[in-house]
Amino acid sequence: MASHSEDALRLYVDSQFCSPYAMSAFVALQEKKLPFELITVDLAAKKNHEKDFTEKSLTQRVPTLLHGDFSLSESSAITEYVDEVFEGPALYPKDAKQRARARQVQAWLRSDLMAIRVERNTQGIFYGKKFSPLSETALAVAQNLYFVVETLLPVGQKNMFGEWSIADTDLALMLHRLVQHHEAVPARLVEYAHHQWQRASVQQWLQQGRPVL
Repeated sequence: MASHSEDALRLYVDSQFCSPYAMSAFVALQEKKLPFELITVDLAAKKNHEKDFTEKSLTQRVPTLLHGDFSLSESSAITEYVDEVFEGPALYPKDAKQRARARQVQAWLRSDLMAIRVERNTQGIFYGKKFSPLSETALAVAQNLYFVVETLLPVGQKNMFGEWSIADTDLALMLHRLVQHHEAVPARLVEYAHHQWQRASVQQWLQQGRPVL
């Protein structure tokens, strides 16, 4: 845990540890091997709208990262900031085109695929919640997801861009919404999702103590 010094890092996440975006920021800090204080916010109780938090988070959302007196919300902004400011293993590809592609994947995961995000929310991953069969709309969206991943993931490779990037973790989480509910995900993509899930940084997120729903 980091002390509250001028350079201290504090990461605010949801109290259920279900936010895919909080997980992305958490994994980024773990991959950089940075000491940080992890603080939970009860979103169900709307604690993110109380003054104590709104003074720290411009958008009143998790994740929010505090670095000394600087605060930043929105997960992809956080992961890019962490990668630029701190030494350690790279979170994004070194090649400019691959780095742009990784950021494209992150932006797409956050702005599209809504039917999957709604019908297979992350309680299915982190709490084992069961859902109704996918709608026709969600099935079509899933096919688009598979197409994108199969296009970007070289055959026989474990990561999209050779070396691991934070975009691999984000993409694997989207796939796990379907994999862990035993949907008909192509075998190669199941293997990819499971491989990404074995990273120590991801396992640390999975092992967080979650409150009973």
